Amino acid sequence: MLAIKSGAALEAERLPEQQTIPGYLADICERYGDREAVVMRCPDGSTVRHSYAEFSALVEQVAKALIASGVDRGTRVGVLMSNRTEYLVAAFGIAAAGGVCVALNTFSTASELQLQLNDAAVAVLLFEERILKQDFSATLRSLAGEGCAPYVSLPFLREMVWLSSVTSTQAPTSIDEEMTSWREFLSRSTVVESAVLAARQSQLFPGDPAGIFFSSGTTSRPKGIIHSQRAFVIQWERCPRIFAVGDGSRTWTGNGFFWSANIAMAVGCAFSSGGAIIIQPVFDENVALELIAQERISFLMGRPHQWSRLKAASGWNSADLSSLKQITKGEIITSHPTVDTDWVVPNSFGTTETLALCTSFDANTSQEDYAQSFGGPLPGNTLKVVDPMTGEPVACGEQGEICIKGPTLMLGYLGKPWEDCFDEQGYYRTGDGGYVDDQGRLYWEGRLTDIIKCGGANVSPEEVDTAIAGFPGVKRTQTLGAPDDLLGETIVSCIVPVAGVELDSDTLRTHLKQHLASYKLPRTILYFSDDEYPLTANEKVKTAELRQLVEARLKNNNL
Repeated sequence: MLAIKSGAALEAERLPEQQTIPGYLADICERYGDREAVVMRCPDGSTVRHSYAEFSALVEQVAKALIASGVDRGTRVGVLMSNRTEYLVAAFGIAAAGGVCVALNTFSTASELQLQLNDAAVAVLLFEERILKQDFSATLRSLAGEGCAPYVSLPFLREMVWLSSVTSTQAPTSIDEEMTSWREFLSRSTVVESAVLAARQSQLFPGDPAGIFFSSGTTSRPKGIIHSQRAFVIQWERCPRIFAVGDGSRTWTGNGFFWSANIAMAVGCAFSSGGAIIIQPVFDENVALELIAQERISFLMGRPHQWSRLKAASGWNSADLSSLKQITKGEIITSHPTVDTDWVVPNSFGTTETLALCTSFDANTSQEDYAQSFGGPLPGNTLKVVDPMTGEPVACGEQGEICIKGPTLMLGYLGKPWEDCFDEQGYYRTGDGGYVDDQGRLYWEGRLTDIIKCGGANVSPEEVDTAIAGFPGVKRTQTLGAPDDLLGETIVSCIVPVAGVELDSDTLRTHLKQHLASYKLPRTILYFSDDEYPLTANEKVKTAELRQLVEARLKNNNL
């Protein structure tokens, strides 16, 4: 039996009649209009709240302002902001106006930002003038140079709209008359009638482009990944079911909205369940603990290194975390005496190219049915596993390269022809390795280039790192293979501890023995500082550079 498996028909999902982003917003407003939708805790301690109806009114105002600013169908509008209400308002407003929201990475250097703006041909940029120590007004002023828009170094950019910072108290340094204030921008909305906006929305199609995300660029130039209106709607609607959040999920996220998985899953779990998304523009562990109690947060969506910071916070022991029911990779949080939940994050597989999840079972699926897999293809998706060299499908149970197609698959890469994005049957070849069983369950093993061949066995670095991340005091971890004369490769785990924490390797190994088979245990554990660890702007590890550091460390230590 060939390793080609399809999920249920897309009709199995609950979807709004209009499978566009404004259609989705209208649908959730009809269902939940008076409920609280967005809560933002500002660094000054104030809290901003909006119902679904109020959020929709803000979206309409931005959409009208964009139309008045010349945004047409397909116009690329960049968003460079921290996690704040205006980010979500802008993303929905751009789609409502028919534009394409370009999610720009707030960790970008000046050269990386220039690349993203030009590759996406951003015409209008909505940006926060300063985010922590990043002075984006100065960066953009430097990139633009002298003269008026369009600029030589940013030839597609015709307007920059700035918002005051919610992450810094420093005054703007480089705002000038060529940049438009957010207040002035919004004032343009009064010249566009609601009937004009409604008419434009009625002419939008589910397949229209709506968002662009950039890959991490760990091995090459970052790719611009284009997604349709429908892709967002489908992922938002299916998230409450997959994560089994129930009605009214109050979802907190500590990760940037410029990451596709975060805006797909955090927004979906909150909005599609009639709950609220709780925003904290700057991650502060003590404030986060206060928010959990005060806002009765039920879903924490973040990373284990953030949970380590919560546990190390001064308020940890006295915190009331009793409202929490779902925590992604949350073993550290569930160790708190006030947390009572047996929820387990569903093993799922996804990529930026599929706008996050493309295979999964629901979170309430039994462990027996999951069988340690990454679930099956979600409705509308078809999965196949092929020989990486020939591209031909392999048999069920045989390892190969994972390929996927379906309704949330990207429209393509910026600047790339169709054949450079998909195979002849329209599948995206992920570059990830794994296999499917005869029941259609996917067993993901990691990047084909990262799978460790140790003593004849395949070891997934992701599995090892997941186990390590559950150990208190671990901030970052990346496991990789190093050459070994006897085993072919030996397993090396590279760890950055939480600031002020000294990890004991023997205690860590004892912990890992409870979660991993003996052949998967790291033979060597190396510790690095934050400054030593090579990361991309998306905070993904540059594995090639880390591998060089490991080889040098092993050589110097004669390990």
